Amino acid sequence: MLAFGPENAQSLVGVALVLAICWAVSENRRRFPWKLAIGAILVQAILVLMLFALPPVRAGLESVGVAVDGLAKSTQTGVAFVFGFLAGTPNQPYALTDPGSLFVFAFRVLPVILVVCALAALLWHWKILVWITQAFGVVFERTMGLRGPPALATAATVFMGQVEGPIFIRSYLPSLSRSELFMLIAVGMACVSGSTMVAYATILAGVLPGAAAHVLTASIVSAPAGVLLARIIVPRDAAIEEAQAYDPLAAKKYDSSIDALIKGTTDGLQIMLNVGATLIVFVALTAMVNNILGAFGDVAGAPLSVERGLGVLFAPLAWAIGVPWHDAPTAGSLLGVKLVLTEFTAFIKMGAIPVEAMDPRSRVLMTYALCGFANIASVGINLAGFSVLVPERRNEIVGMVWKAMMAGFLATCLTASIVGLLPAGLFG
Repeated sequence: MLAFGPENAQSLVGVALVLAICWAVSENRRRFPWKLAIGAILVQAILVLMLFALPPVRAGLESVGVAVDGLAKSTQTGVAFVFGFLAGTPNQPYALTDPGSLFVFAFRVLPVILVVCALAALLWHWKILVWITQAFGVVFERTMGLRGPPALATAATVFMGQVEGPIFIRSYLPSLSRSELFMLIAVGMACVSGSTMVAYATILAGVLPGAAAHVLTASIVSAPAGVLLARIIVPRDAAIEEAQAYDPLAAKKYDSSIDALIKGTTDGLQIMLNVGATLIVFVALTAMVNNILGAFGDVAGAPLSVERGLGVLFAPLAWAIGVPWHDAPTAGSLLGVKLVLTEFTAFIKMGAIPVEAMDPRSRVLMTYALCGFANIASVGINLAGFSVLVPERRNEIVGMVWKAMMAGFLATCLTASIVGLLPAGLFG
């Protein structure tokens, strides 16, 4: 039964709040893109409705969950071959007192990134991923007024990642307008890569039904949101942005299927190591700060912590998205953790929250709100990546990357708000 209630109207506050914040920091408040705003929000709502309301498409999304489970199991076979019982196989050389401890992040989640990167390279070589990327590029070009190269890079970012997507139009980067360059950085932070999608779905599988479908939908639907908010903050200059075409195959080629697998594995190894190292450092720094705050003793019946402070700060935003107030402090903490400590850490924390301890609606909305690369670590990643891709515009990028992080962060909140506007029965 698809029915609307007060909680759906609550999410309208989130839509209005996100748009208002971006308008307030705009470089030209007089050029608010009304048509784009209406069009982008409609595109988001239509995409979500298509993905969840149409039986054939919904069946396809459900099959994504089956595919993710199969991929995770196949990956575990490879991990067990290399690491043996450390991979968490049923046959352990000692008596288990806590079966849950067999889930070790380094052996259960990070290797999935490696395998998916190799598969992505292979699918690109076979032109399957090329066709999918081009199809999304056409959608962004026709519905949101993007030029060919930025539209292609935006589509590639949804599947390949925040720096990998722009690589496909590297030769065009110096000639992009300021608005287009800002948009690419913002969209990169609003989405996640295909490899991390599978990792997030693996983390949430035990607490969120249809986790893979939600994560995939979140990354796709957040791309139009990233475009919209970027265009509000740095408005488009139509005189500079003339139509251009671009061939994606000219940017990334593999000599053979084996070459694609090897290079994809090498790229995946770099990503896997970066994710692991970043998590170690940021979690360690948070623990250090929490230890310092703990020295001040309990405040209002509980010790001070980074997570608690972030929960208070972002609770109003979580409520505006559509989260019930009783879950708002927890949801706000997750938003803060995502911004400060990476979305990986936030998903791990949400995956550890018992099913009965969080409202199902809150969990669905937070999945969409967290599913993006917008965090402090990504500022450094983008600055380093774009400095290599387009070094002549480095100073310009330094001046816009923090705003782009804010746009990416708010884009996922806008996506969650759009999902919150729709009846909960749509998502089962």
